[in-house]
Amino acid sequence: MILKKRFWYFFALLASLGLATPQVIAQQNSDFTKIQVDDMSDAEIQELLNRSAQAGLSIEEFLEMAELRGMPTMEVTKLKARIAKLDLGERGLKRSSEASKRDPRKQADFDLIAGGIFQPQAEMEEIDPENQIFGTSLFYNKKRNLSFEPSLNQATPSSYILGPGDLLYVDIYGESEQYYEATVNPDGFVLLDNIGPVSVSGKSIEEATGIIKNRVSRYYTGLTGSNPSTFLNVTLGDVRTIKVHILGEVRLPGTFTLSAFSTVFNALYAAGGPNANGTMRAIKLVRNNKQIAEIDVYDLLIKGTADLDKQLQDQDVILVSPFISRAKIKGEVKRPMTFEIAHEDTFEDLLQYAGGFTDEAFKDRVAISRITGNQRSVSDLYQSQFNMFPLKGGDEITVQRILNRYSNRVQIKGAVYREGTFALTDGLTLSQLIKNAEGLRGDAYTQQASILRTKDDLSTEMVQVNLQSILDGTASDIPLQREDVVRIASIYDINNEKYVQILGEVKRPGIFPYSSEMKVEELIIMAGGLQESANTNDIEIARRLEDADLGTLSEIIPVQVNADLSFNLDGEVLQPYDQVIVRKRANFNMQKLVAVEGQVNSPGIFAIQTSEERISDLVKRAGGLNQFAYSKGATLIRRTEFFNTESEQLRRQRNLENLKLQLLADPNNSEAQEQLLERLFKDLPKEKDSPVDTQLAQNKKESLDQIASETPGFAVKIKETEAVAIDLEAIVNNPGSEDDLLLEEGDILSVPKLLQTVRMRGDVVYPTTLRHESNRSLKHYINGAGGFERRANKKQTYVVYANGAVKRTKGFFGIRNYPPVEPGAEVIVPTKGPKIPLRLGEIVGITTGLATLALVVSQINW
Repeated sequence: MILKKRFWYFFALLASLGLATPQVIAQQNSDFTKIQVDDMSDAEIQELLNRSAQAGLSIEEFLEMAELRGMPTMEVTKLKARIAKLDLGERGLKRSSEASKRDPRKQADFDLIAGGIFQPQAEMEEIDPENQIFGTSLFYNKKRNLSFEPSLNQATPSSYILGPGDLLYVDIYGESEQYYEATVNPDGFVLLDNIGPVSVSGKSIEEATGIIKNRVSRYYTGLTGSNPSTFLNVTLGDVRTIKVHILGEVRLPGTFTLSAFSTVFNALYAAGGPNANGTMRAIKLVRNNKQIAEIDVYDLLIKGTADLDKQLQDQDVILVSPFISRAKIKGEVKRPMTFEIAHEDTFEDLLQYAGGFTDEAFKDRVAISRITGNQRSVSDLYQSQFNMFPLKGGDEITVQRILNRYSNRVQIKGAVYREGTFALTDGLTLSQLIKNAEGLRGDAYTQQASILRTKDDLSTEMVQVNLQSILDGTASDIPLQREDVVRIASIYDINNEKYVQILGEVKRPGIFPYSSEMKVEELIIMAGGLQESANTNDIEIARRLEDADLGTLSEIIPVQVNADLSFNLDGEVLQPYDQVIVRKRANFNMQKLVAVEGQVNSPGIFAIQTSEERISDLVKRAGGLNQFAYSKGATLIRRTEFFNTESEQLRRQRNLENLKLQLLADPNNSEAQEQLLERLFKDLPKEKDSPVDTQLAQNKKESLDQIASETPGFAVKIKETEAVAIDLEAIVNNPGSEDDLLLEEGDILSVPKLLQTVRMRGDVVYPTTLRHESNRSLKHYINGAGGFERRANKKQTYVVYANGAVKRTKGFFGIRNYPPVEPGAEVIVPTKGPKIPLRLGEIVGITTGLATLALVVSQINW
């Protein structure tokens, strides 16, 4: 019966729809058999569904009704498919879909709210930290952007009072579905489609829900009855704004635009909170000229129990009166600052506001400074009076720190197993204290012990005892007193530490602790063993002489050890402070390398065979010169004394490090190789020692630096390598001659190809590179570069040959003898120094001198 009524209601809707919808729907309303779904738009199908929803029909009921009214089955299937493409949800209501996709709740006129809160805060003055009043930082802090804005993402409060500007969502669901969205107008009504205006202003959400349900139930009968099939829910959408007047002792008094969700705390934040003169304990909320609440901010700060649910309403007044009374607490409390106190507050309440005592507070008594008449007086407040002592305005309480002293402390230091502080018990003696410290160490010096004792006047005295006699029972034990400090020395405190030293050809030379009956072999093993260059037959012990004759510094004891450092029954026993020196074998030398590069048959690196090997020998080992070699241009590059040559120890260390890297790169090492790798990690130092220059080279550097500092314009450029001019052609033709130099480590023999050019440098018109021509003089090449420049120093022109040799121009009575030019040479023309013009005084001096000379000559002739 109910479904039939819905059908008739739906037909009535279709009839009315024909007046406002396109012609296709109007024609199809009267005859379902002629409906063509392909000719209908999505908007037309949506409107049909909306109308059927208003009639309380679901999609299934609508399709069933259309088929009963004669719509062909094929068209019903098409209509069902078109509805599915519209993504209408389970019930087919477009409005229900829109309701599920509502935007999040927004705050109306948010710009007005933010402008009244955030902007003025940056302009307010900050409170002096030394006079900080408890609670002021809750509402204002210049370093942080505080905010007490209410959260809009909360369930709609049932006690929320509606007013003009609030947006309401009315959702009907169940057997019937509908969605309404309406804003409360200035007259306090919401206008619901097809239902009419409903008065909700001044009503809570809960009350408004009942009123709207009562009105809507006339059209949706399923809302009423003992077993309803349709349900209604009212929620709040966008929130309106309200005007709140904040007056009195606040930082920014005035009228503020706030969210309707705001509480008293939101409003106080908007005004910057109470100022330095405002109260935090009795803030009044006035509505319709009646005080409805008094807020104590301390309830929130101390207990967290403030009435945060009390919503503000439009035209509410928040009045902040001057503060009631204030008391200041300082010293050993967790929050030392100024607090506002109520009339009934006691010191115990104030202590709670201050967070309680610190761990080092003296809690038995506090000092209170109070205003009495025209001056102050000091009172002592004991712990038993804390909850009974009423506070007054202007009170200043000081909580002192406990004394930094001990009532029952004694200490023991030195040669005991557990040094430290112990409790002084009744009858504690020196021997008992040693037992408490778990006894004496083996190195304790028992012939003497000392007790530092503090007198009543805080001066000290030293009590010395024979500890051995007390431990043996032959002397009376010493009773200890408060603050006694017992000191038991070690035998090493009164004797020098004993050590031995080893130098020379060992892996880790240095200082090592001395042990009795120690021998040289044991010390060498402690130093990591012998180097491969060590001479086991030439080891010396330098021993300190206690009572030596004048001029005798030490005793030298020669010793020998086995190469494998095996046990030697007759070996020399070391004594404290001995120095063991292990020398190098005279015939031990590490390989020395030289190199040949350039135009030889077998260039590369070569090891020097003998100390008498020469350049000619090296050329032979390199296979001789090839057909392209230019022997006159050959150069020997040799290290100077300033070259940082690696010592043999550093070279050995580098080789071992390379060996270690090779072993690390192989994941399949044998057990022996893994043990070798472990030894390499143990023996090699963590950091490389930089090579040290020889003392001779260092002295030369210092001498050159001194000459350069004392000679203006003189600069010293120290080179680690330099080219040695050699005549390789003469060396090859005459081996062993003076030209045939002995090889040294690091020598590099460079043999270039036949060179065919001459390079022009310096003060010539066009510095360039010219082709070498046989039997041509230096002037030919100068002309080939454009000739000398105007400032060229012709007399000092010189030639640098390919082998590093240098020759300069020589002159005799104005006749210049230029050096010859060979292939690969460089012609360098220096520049004259700057021409300094003669000053007037110098001209006068020269003229006067010449005139005097002429006068003297004339007198002589006369």
